Amino acid sequence: MESTEHARIPSGLHGESRRVPTTKISLRNTFRALRHRNFRLFFYGQLVSLIGTWMQQTAMSWLIYDLTGSKFLLGAVAAVGSAPMMIFSLWGGVLADRHPKRSILIITQIFEMIFAFVLAAVTWFHAGTPTLIMIIAAVNGIALGFEMPARQAFTVEMASREDLLNAISLNSSIFNGARIIGPSIAGLLIATVGTSMCFFLNGVSFIAVIVGYLMMRVPPATAAAKDSASQHPLSGIHYVMNNRRVRTILSLFGIVGIFGWSYAVLMPALARDVLGLGPNGYGVLISASGIGALVGALGVATFGHSFAPRNMALTGIWIFSSSVVALSLTSNFWLSLALLFFSGIGMLLFFSTSNTVLQTIVPDNMRGRVMGVWSLVFGAMIPIGSLEAGAMAHWFGTQYSLAFGAIICAVAGLVTLIAIRRRLAEEGN
Repeated sequence: MESTEHARIPSGLHGESRRVPTTKISLRNTFRALRHRNFRLFFYGQLVSLIGTWMQQTAMSWLIYDLTGSKFLLGAVAAVGSAPMMIFSLWGGVLADRHPKRSILIITQIFEMIFAFVLAAVTWFHAGTPTLIMIIAAVNGIALGFEMPARQAFTVEMASREDLLNAISLNSSIFNGARIIGPSIAGLLIATVGTSMCFFLNGVSFIAVIVGYLMMRVPPATAAAKDSASQHPLSGIHYVMNNRRVRTILSLFGIVGIFGWSYAVLMPALARDVLGLGPNGYGVLISASGIGALVGALGVATFGHSFAPRNMALTGIWIFSSSVVALSLTSNFWLSLALLFFSGIGMLLFFSTSNTVLQTIVPDNMRGRVMGVWSLVFGAMIPIGSLEAGAMAHWFGTQYSLAFGAIICAVAGLVTLIAIRRRLAEEGN
């Protein structure tokens, strides 16, 4: 049996302390959430499905930029695809608290599979106009609005509360592992057979995750509270606004998402206009960031419980910000790959840690609605950030837009740290 010792670490971004076991580092510890059968089924199904998702996202961005040459439309398509998710996520959170989460996930995955096949068909028959692509992206965003809160809240049920950080980190690892593989495959397919095959293969990939959900052994759902039917979706927002720790996490999450995560929508412009690359080079750039995030995810899965969440989250922001600022100052391909690698590590440290803390500090009966608010912020940050990045790049240039967003993220992290320390000083901690 592995030996353990107890360390006193902050349980959230505000630094409140709790005693947790610091487990001896081992490979088994890195993948311990896979001991849960349901999470194993989810893990392997998602790995296949997410490769298809990244293939589709890569192909869609390239298709839009190839059809229009507009940097603004790169951001606009991402915004249109995410806006419905923002609108419907609150209701998705309510459904996740009141109905079996697995059933919600199966239904939404089926719809997303259908939309991928439709996108493949219209592209194959050369009917893929920017307007039609935006419509399909918007309808797919509605399904995501119901899927994301249920999937986030279902993680603790597939694994366990004590393995939640590990499960979220492993989920991040497959997300970013797919981010490495998917764009690389997409780049090859775009250059050889066109974008429609990327969309078609994404549709096929949904079969794996749907089968995984169907094979899970899920206990019968408990009845919802009698007053849950009358609870308005805004109850999640009310809870967040009255909980200082949750409010701080989501505020910083939103700022970093708007001004940081949006850098991804500028990758086609960075690849073609700044670095002079084609589809294959574009896929390699995205994969470099994905490799960094994968390394970061496995690092968090292995060592995450040994460090204060606040330190990991804020360090992640500053690693990301410094890397992207440096990226904006270079036109060297190899240096850009290295900087994107470190930006991926930094972004993963922040997102994975903040997600884990958020889910562990909320009560079980509110988790779906709080993750609905999380999805609302996530859904809002993509369209707002994409439009901001696209507009800035259109008027001032791609590199200026990258630097501006990264600096905002760094400042937000610093302001948050100062506010936390001031509050702790007032409380005498």
